[in-house]
Amino acid sequence: MDVGVLLVFQNWHEDLSDAEMFRQEAELGVKAEEYGFDSVWAAEHHFDDYSMCPDNLQLMSYLAARTKRVKLGTGAVILPWNDPLRVVEKVTMLDILSEGRAIFGMGRGLAKMEYEAFRQDMNESRGRFDEAAPLILDGLRNGYVENDGPFYPQPRATIRPAPEAGRDWSNRLYGVAMSPDSVPAVAKVGARMMTFMQYPAEQHVPAIERYRECYRDAHGTEPGPILTQDFIYCHEDPEVAEQTAREYLAKYFLSVVKHYDFAGKHWRDTKGYEAYQAGADMIREAGMEAAAAGYADTQIWGTPEQIIEKYRRRVELFGDHQPNVAPSFAGLPFDKVHASLKLFGEKVVPELKKMGVSTPVPA
Repeated sequence: MDVGVLLVFQNWHEDLSDAEMFRQEAELGVKAEEYGFDSVWAAEHHFDDYSMCPDNLQLMSYLAARTKRVKLGTGAVILPWNDPLRVVEKVTMLDILSEGRAIFGMGRGLAKMEYEAFRQDMNESRGRFDEAAPLILDGLRNGYVENDGPFYPQPRATIRPAPEAGRDWSNRLYGVAMSPDSVPAVAKVGARMMTFMQYPAEQHVPAIERYRECYRDAHGTEPGPILTQDFIYCHEDPEVAEQTAREYLAKYFLSVVKHYDFAGKHWRDTKGYEAYQAGADMIREAGMEAAAAGYADTQIWGTPEQIIEKYRRRVELFGDHQPNVAPSFAGLPFDKVHASLKLFGEKVVPELKKMGVSTPVPA
């Protein structure tokens, strides 16, 4: 079982500028290797203190120079906001510079405010993702990009520097699948499913099983382990762990609702996002405080022993999977972030590796 760290770059720190916060968050990627984690990831987000990493491939190139062992993942590059040809070029460069440590994760984006700033129609997101994803994956393997589709017409262009010969991408491709129509889309292109835990674990099982079924139907083989993403807090004192986790996870939940306008009513009128309306309605009905408390219950926090037991339950439900953890969020002071991540790396990661078969990225 590989265990990764997701860098969120959320600036809810009252005493830190964006620049100061960004440098401290990036340093967590270096510490992740020191603390025994297998990979470092970063999401692409724009224009808001919710998450401030507008180019996660650029960040991963920086971390490639600062590390030697950890794999470097995008969680994810949002395809409708990026030209497929440029994505192939940049991922290829990262893979060369990191000597095969690059992991390519892709998504289609969810925030209305980000789509509007990019002057793009959210109603086109599904079509753009479905066209761009195979185009990019073929380019990474073949070394050229060519397409006659409606969104990305592209005369044949050769990638230079060319992808390094012998690099296998089969275990290094991931796709975010948080909505019903994203699950088969990710399976179809042969990517592993990435999902952010936002409900009780049992409620995620149907989507995971559907992904595996779609993957088998499309490729005739079993997919690799899915990747799950949690926001975590680890402390030796169970009361401190719970109090701190609930305080900052509630704040993080509020930032999610704000950034994505999850309490809004636009979802049912946006093509490909209709399923999110049910969640928005539930938030309004439950009330923000109750919804935030429920969200905190779904995440991973506690003492090392408590956390290990929570993951043991996850393995029972999901089978072998890859846990990603986000240790820094909602203005949690960085001294607490470092202590939590270090303790998790020292006492939880070794036990997680005993629970499942490790899935190292091939050289």
